[in-house]
Amino acid sequence: MFRLQGSKVLAVDMTGDAVKAKNGSMVAYDGEVTFKKLSGGGEGIRGMVTRRITGEQMTVMEVKGHGTCWFADRASEINLVGLQGDKLYVESSNFLAADAGLRTGTSFTGTRGASQGNGLFTTTVEGHGQAAIMSDGPAVVLRVSAQYPLTVDPGAYVAHQGNLRQTFQSGVTFRTLFGEGGGEAFQIRFEGDGLVYVQPSERNTIAGDV
Repeated sequence: MFRLQGSKVLAVDMTGDAVKAKNGSMVAYDGEVTFKKLSGGGEGIRGMVTRRITGEQMTVMEVKGHGTCWFADRASEINLVGLQGDKLYVESSNFLAADAGLRTGTSFTGTRGASQGNGLFTTTVEGHGQAAIMSDGPAVVLRVSAQYPLTVDPGAYVAHQGNLRQTFQSGVTFRTLFGEGGGEAFQIRFEGDGLVYVQPSERNTIAGDV
């Protein structure tokens, strides 16, 4: 159903089924398809309320019918993720599309929002199917194991999946370590067994230079 055309365009072939995608990300389509804007990024009223509380702005649309749709967003690199009943955690700005059968929602991720200023929740995608996530530059997939925990700069973090514990360490980033950062800073530490997706370009955060 999901396939890449180059590294920056997602093609979705539909035969009467549906896909959820970031609002405004469709660049072309053929066949007979319909479009419906979905409120918030979560399931039902609870998802809408959570989005309103956290202030996250992820508006998705449902595309349904017979044909092919092409999606892209600001020439971002696109990565396909296959889910087999597990859960994917992804920054809302990095979400592009998911099978309509996958459940989307939000998850509490700790004290990050107090430092970063953009909410205490991250977007979740769960179930069996495919999802597409975006990154600023080609994403790198890093393995986390019990022997090898991973520490990530929050500006480079895109998503993670697997049996991972996520904690936040305040007071330092990779830049402030060398005297090049400012403001309140922190790192994200992952322990357990799973995968972490990082991008080679750091997004701006309210916390300062991270």
